[in-house]
Amino acid sequence: MDLSPIILAMAEAEGPSSVLGQVVAPLLEHDEIVLTRVWFMDDRDCTVCQGRRDPTSGTTLHLRAHGSRLGSATSGAGLDGACHLVRVGTQSRIAEIAARGEALISSRVEPLDEWGVEATCPVISEIRGVLGFPLRFRGRVVGVLACYLRTPADEGMLDWLPMFAAHAAVAIANCRALQEIQHLQAELELERDYLREEAAQIVPIDGIVGESEALHRVLRQVDLVAASEANVLLQGESGTGKELIARAIHQRSPRAGRSMVKVNCASIPKELFESEFFGHVRGSFTGAINDRVGRFQLADRGTLFLDEVGEIPLELQTKLLRVLQEGEFERVGEGTTRHVNVRVLAATNRDLKAELNAGRFRLDLFYRLSVFPLQVPPLRERREDITALTTQFLRAASRRLGRAVPKVPQREMAKLVAYDWPGNVRELQHVVERAMILAPPGRAIQFDVTPSPAPRSGPPAPVRPYRTEHEWRRLERDNLLTVLKAARGKVTGPGGAAALLGVNPNTLASRLRVLGLKKMFIEQRDASR
Repeated sequence: MDLSPIILAMAEAEGPSSVLGQVVAPLLEHDEIVLTRVWFMDDRDCTVCQGRRDPTSGTTLHLRAHGSRLGSATSGAGLDGACHLVRVGTQSRIAEIAARGEALISSRVEPLDEWGVEATCPVISEIRGVLGFPLRFRGRVVGVLACYLRTPADEGMLDWLPMFAAHAAVAIANCRALQEIQHLQAELELERDYLREEAAQIVPIDGIVGESEALHRVLRQVDLVAASEANVLLQGESGTGKELIARAIHQRSPRAGRSMVKVNCASIPKELFESEFFGHVRGSFTGAINDRVGRFQLADRGTLFLDEVGEIPLELQTKLLRVLQEGEFERVGEGTTRHVNVRVLAATNRDLKAELNAGRFRLDLFYRLSVFPLQVPPLRERREDITALTTQFLRAASRRLGRAVPKVPQREMAKLVAYDWPGNVRELQHVVERAMILAPPGRAIQFDVTPSPAPRSGPPAPVRPYRTEHEWRRLERDNLLTVLKAARGKVTGPGGAAALLGVNPNTLASRLRVLGLKKMFIEQRDASR
């Protein structure tokens, strides 16, 4: 048999399915061959196994092509029978060929399921012998080729088959290598495009700045959760730096070597939600002119940051819940189930518990995202950090504008510290940059903020979750003044201050002496007589 045209055709094949067609077709032209089958070793691109929920364990052979007088198949339907998977190490003859790397011949009718043929195969009654060959490439078995004969097999039969199997192995291995290169190239191009997009959106902040206790409390939580695989829900007002905290978690996690892919959930239209998250195939909807990989697949083995997760419409939350629970999804317009391993960090400035009560957010999705809730404090609760943040933003703005870093008068810094910053760190950054643009060269910088007005009565609300001794004494003094006025200076007896407060008169008298109030009221009472 002249193998030259067959070998040339296999060498010019464009992919595994194409080369398999060039392997199966010429074998069926031989009168003695009634059936032929090809298995691939450890085939992660197997279209049959991609839809299975439970991946196989151990070394396996996947049936990728078969041909007979009744028809042929090189992918998909027709290959998913009981003999599709052959696990190396079992009592199968096909597994033995792969394990030993040697050809096997059967010249008698054996149980054909050991030779990779189901009992329901239409041509099983015609099989009288089998020739099995390992497909070897560079010393490694990449598959198995089996030819099922009408007559008992012997070693001299079809003496050209070993050479044919050797060339088939090279052609198959080359096609699979090229396919892998193309796959990796496509992933690199997608990651490159994503990183370019992210680089254009990076806020010019060098890192997390501050020494306040509120910030250190958050960073301690970051250190605790970063090493785990738990999903994290970052909550806090807009502009507090939730994305920076998310990046800190990613960078300190075992996934730091992979990308952190960001999705702004508020910016995705409803009709493009599935495409953005899960990808689509060409022609799946109007405008889908190319295949697209979704953000979940892009973040595989890395981290996915869902910004403004509270903005996802209720009817779309179920689709997100499935991939979080099962780690599987389908592209739009494609029936193949894909599996991913993604850690999710979510952020929102909404009160998700209030959204739950209002029926706008799913309870099961909330608990799936909020395995580790983390509250990012607003800037007014970390005023100690305002000076350091201002200095950082001044340096960044000076570099961009090509100016020297200006000095900040003490009164201007005091204005910043006294302001409540409803826009938090983002607002501070913009105020500093605007002041840099407007400041004349060589002149002191001025910030366009108005400190929040003090309350009309009572002590100012503390910016800490505790009160100092001085603040507590002042509160106690103001309270005692109020009750003494209500009792018209009377301390003991019915209607007196002690009775109104519900304390022992001697205890109240002692407090009044310590605060200097008893003498003041005695003098006022005497003066009024």
